[in-house]
Amino acid sequence: MEEKNRTPKPNAGELPAPQSPPLPEERVVRLEKGKRGLLNILFGRTTIILILLLAQILLLLSATLWLDQYLTYAWTVSMVVAAVLVLWIANREGDPTAKLTWMVLILAAPLVGAPLYIFVQTDLGHRAAHQRLEQILAETRRYARGSPGLAERLAVEDRHLRNLADYTTTFGGYPVYENTQVRYFPSGERFFTALLAELEKAEHFIFLEFFIIQEGYMWGRVLEILERKVRAGVEVRVLYDGTCAIYKLPYSYPKRLRELGIQCKMFMPLRPLVSTHYNNRDHRKIVVVDGKAAFTGGVNLADEYINRRHPFGHWKDAAVLLQGEAVRSFTLMFLQLWHVDEKWENYERYLSHGCAVRAQGYVIPFADSPLDGERVGEMVYLDILSRARRYVHIMTPYLILDGDLITALCFAAKRGVDVALLLPAIPDKEFAYALAKTHYPQLLRAGVRIYEYSPGFVHSKVMVSDDCRAVVGTINLDYRSLYHHFECAAYLQEMEAVADAEEDFQAALAVSHRVRPGDRSKEPLFRRLTGWLLKLLAPLM
Repeated sequence: MEEKNRTPKPNAGELPAPQSPPLPEERVVRLEKGKRGLLNILFGRTTIILILLLAQILLLLSATLWLDQYLTYAWTVSMVVAAVLVLWIANREGDPTAKLTWMVLILAAPLVGAPLYIFVQTDLGHRAAHQRLEQILAETRRYARGSPGLAERLAVEDRHLRNLADYTTTFGGYPVYENTQVRYFPSGERFFTALLAELEKAEHFIFLEFFIIQEGYMWGRVLEILERKVRAGVEVRVLYDGTCAIYKLPYSYPKRLRELGIQCKMFMPLRPLVSTHYNNRDHRKIVVVDGKAAFTGGVNLADEYINRRHPFGHWKDAAVLLQGEAVRSFTLMFLQLWHVDEKWENYERYLSHGCAVRAQGYVIPFADSPLDGERVGEMVYLDILSRARRYVHIMTPYLILDGDLITALCFAAKRGVDVALLLPAIPDKEFAYALAKTHYPQLLRAGVRIYEYSPGFVHSKVMVSDDCRAVVGTINLDYRSLYHHFECAAYLQEMEAVADAEEDFQAALAVSHRVRPGDRSKEPLFRRLTGWLLKLLAPLM
């Protein structure tokens, strides 16, 4: 890659320079703040938990007051049902930790645990939508075409990469590409600057898919460009996760954007009913411009991601820009989720706009769906850990590990690989932070180095290894990302962006403090107790 295309290097822990003034009020579709309190009550997870707890209390009171003579029989029946469920769970495929969590919950509180498990497994109310998405993913897989002849060449030149590409193609529908230029951005600010520049170049279409969109300076700048591009005849589509309706945007926001000429949808909008939608959220971040450029990474469209707000100190994030053949897969990913509630169209007219780019290295863009039972994101991470020879360096905001990952991390360290984790020093979620701490002792004993980012919060989802391979995307090291959410990422090999990711890790490490084995005893007692108590419920968080 030529020097002029290199991403400028970050200064360790640098804070962003002052930004230009906010846009005029008329450029921002304003929130209806009065609606948010009601939405919080109707859609919040807390409401579901309270309803279930109240139901158990009412059932117990009813049994005590009116069915006193049958209480023993009712309790016996509930325990028999619980025992049958536990035996069934024990013999199912799946993560052992998650199965253990459900078994303990069912046996400890059968009147809550058994109905909750049955409800989650039957996917009440949304099975049709999930089946529709599975159908779309299967029917559109034929559009996923990698670089011509590359797979055959890799069978001779790099069998390891060919094997990984065979896996992502067979179980995800995402092939390997060459001729793709990748730029790595070590902060949300630099991602934002590049995003605005690419949006300005759009001539045919712009696709945006984000977990979070929130009004403010960042979204206002993007929205101003989208409005101008729509007036110029560019097709613009915006897809964001339905949980934004809880506390980020009013429920009517898609209608407001459609009035501006922007096609807009919420992915699986929440309803004021108990819903398994709470589990399977669209956590992806994708921008595609004309099929020629695609972004992914940890950055959402909200002001804290570019450090115009500082709710948790300095916000450390990362993203990549792809230009070339691999953009095709990100275009396909967006269109697949867009059509979950409507008939899919001829995708080829969007996939034929790609540009020819000469660049070294290989890219596998991939997505991970919670509906197919295949943990593509985790398998890619495990592949890197198993192949590492010198080092594996990881940035992640959360550390809620299943048995496979914690075993792989410890084994890599025990066989002499330098395994280092960079996590936040200032958490955004206290419960998740307490759970992460419970993994520290085992990892430290195995030789894993753990650091916490002193200036604030790490939101980057980056794994880099041996100066030759890296993953940058949306996938955290927690159960939510690995099991329950829709995710995406780019696997990079033998390209300059890998070195940039490692340089970013080292720069962040320079302003971080190392966690020592004795530090756990210095943690507040409440945090330690919280972590221990929540450990059993980790797969459900």
